[in-house]
Amino acid sequence: MDRGMLPQAIALLLAVCSFGPTAGLAEGVQCDLQPVDPKVTYTTSQVSEGCVAHVPNATVGVHILFLEFSKEVSTLELTVQMTNPNGARPQEVLLILSVNKNIHLTLQVPEIPLHLAYDSKLVFLQEAPKAVITELPPSTTKNQLFLWANTKGSIISAAELDNPQSILLRLDQAPTSPSRCTLEPRKDMGHTLEWKSHTQASVLGCHLEGVTGHKEAHILRVLPGSEAWPRTVTVEVELSCALRDPEAVLILQGPPYVSWLIDANHNVKAWTTGEYSFKIFPGSNIQGVNLPDTRQGLLEEARKLNASVIASFVELPLASVISLQDRSCGSGLQPSPTTVQITPPGEGCNQDLLLSLIQPRCSDDVMTLVLRKDLISTLGCTITSLTFWDPSCQAEDTDDKFVLRGTYSSCGMKVAENVVISNEVVINLLSSSSPQRKQVQCINLDSLSFQLGLYLSPHFLQASNTIELGQQGFVQVSMSPSIPELMTQLDSCQLNLGPDVEMVDLIQNQEAKSSCVSLLSPSPGGDMRFSFLLRGYVVPMPTAGILSCTDVHKTASTRLNIVSPGLPDKGLVLPAVLGITFGAFLIGALLTAALWYIHSHTRHPGKREPVVAVAAPASSESSSTNHSIGSTQSTPCSTSSMA
Repeated sequence: MDRGMLPQAIALLLAVCSFGPTAGLAEGVQCDLQPVDPKVTYTTSQVSEGCVAHVPNATVGVHILFLEFSKEVSTLELTVQMTNPNGARPQEVLLILSVNKNIHLTLQVPEIPLHLAYDSKLVFLQEAPKAVITELPPSTTKNQLFLWANTKGSIISAAELDNPQSILLRLDQAPTSPSRCTLEPRKDMGHTLEWKSHTQASVLGCHLEGVTGHKEAHILRVLPGSEAWPRTVTVEVELSCALRDPEAVLILQGPPYVSWLIDANHNVKAWTTGEYSFKIFPGSNIQGVNLPDTRQGLLEEARKLNASVIASFVELPLASVISLQDRSCGSGLQPSPTTVQITPPGEGCNQDLLLSLIQPRCSDDVMTLVLRKDLISTLGCTITSLTFWDPSCQAEDTDDKFVLRGTYSSCGMKVAENVVISNEVVINLLSSSSPQRKQVQCINLDSLSFQLGLYLSPHFLQASNTIELGQQGFVQVSMSPSIPELMTQLDSCQLNLGPDVEMVDLIQNQEAKSSCVSLLSPSPGGDMRFSFLLRGYVVPMPTAGILSCTDVHKTASTRLNIVSPGLPDKGLVLPAVLGITFGAFLIGALLTAALWYIHSHTRHPGKREPVVAVAAPASSESSSTNHSIGSTQSTPCSTSSMA
């Protein structure tokens, strides 16, 4: 046989196109479906409510996840990806997590400017993310959170998920999406989001009466989605049996726009709608058949294929990946447990989740750790003692929580540069003979110094406290000592010119507020930098201002002296200039009047000559200056006036 024909020949052997219906079958199928052991999980892009928008010029792209959990404590793996790093994307990304219960979050993010907003009382991060953390507004409804998110940037995507176990969020924008994100029920998020649920699919099975033999059928029915576009569903099948290799038929029914890629660890005979192929023979597509789209009709198809057992029957939402595991070989149809517990009976305390709750805070020279007893009880744990490395530092046991405290000079604390405080927390559990230990650390923000300097050149060589209107200022914000665990991000910067002048916003939500404010590359040491050009005039002219910047940790400010253009350090500001100009105008007018008087009294009485008026040198300047007198607003690169 030609070796090039071998894959096709084997594929045809696996296909059921050679099957023939069994004659003499009863019209009705006697099958009492009940919960069975096989496990079916799936990954889908369909959410209960969601939206996707295309905003190509967005400065801050906002993604919102509304997460509903049924258990008091759950785990979540969240992966954020940028598939095309060179593609169009916002300068910054704000990811908002709204949860209703406590979650233990494992977060993977790309190297991009990321803001993360969540309720720190409900979300526990396994590791400190490379992101700027923002606290969500308290008691926020879905509509209120949408309005709040709109003030932060352009909403690119939003999705509501029930009991998610893992989420993959792709930041690449979908060009065919609308320009505005409006929530839709049963939304297919497409390439933007895929997720897997903690809740396993309901798997049913039965014995087919009147059929002998050991052939088992696995029926997967994929329901239509909200959007009909061609897609491939990967079906992973893992069948194992200690006594014999199963003889299995795989029946896949779905919408006409769905094709199938089958990845099985055993030879299975496929009976599908649409086209299908096997992973071991990529590119060898086989045309499927028409299948009924009802439960009774699919059971009848299994009986026609001489299956004596429906080993699994599952109805799923439109999915991208479906995983089927069956270790019973259809020999047992014992009911599966109706409830899934965080801590299965006999396994005791969920120690991994318990350790994830160990997150101390540092302030006022004290490291403090608080553990809520309701969370501990939910995890099936009983704590007999909670201490630092020094066992003499015991936690205080109150009615609803354990509180462990220790000063920086006690309990075995280690202090690095008077900023990073570290220790070890030791937990003794009733269910364990050996204690659980976790290394902890936190940042002493009281010891951080936040400096702000103004420079008059982009070389940042010499700081200055004086700037004149129309001059470009360069600002550098630094934190000392420099801590790798902390990312310095400018959340906002303002210039306060006094009580009679409106505050000038330079940076807001890490975004330049004017075309004449530029966010510059950080210094070699990681210090944040930006430049601004302040133009405009006010009367009376302010001679001083306060420049202040805030990051997520602290606020720094510096006082600036403001002088008029061309008159630095002379003490002459706009009122003085106006006075001098008006005086020059007056002198010019008087000289003109004097010349006219002399000329009119000395000319020949019978002869008239044209009058030549000599304008004062400052008259045109005075005229233009008069138009600028009034109340004006100083903003970067803009001058607005009111007569």
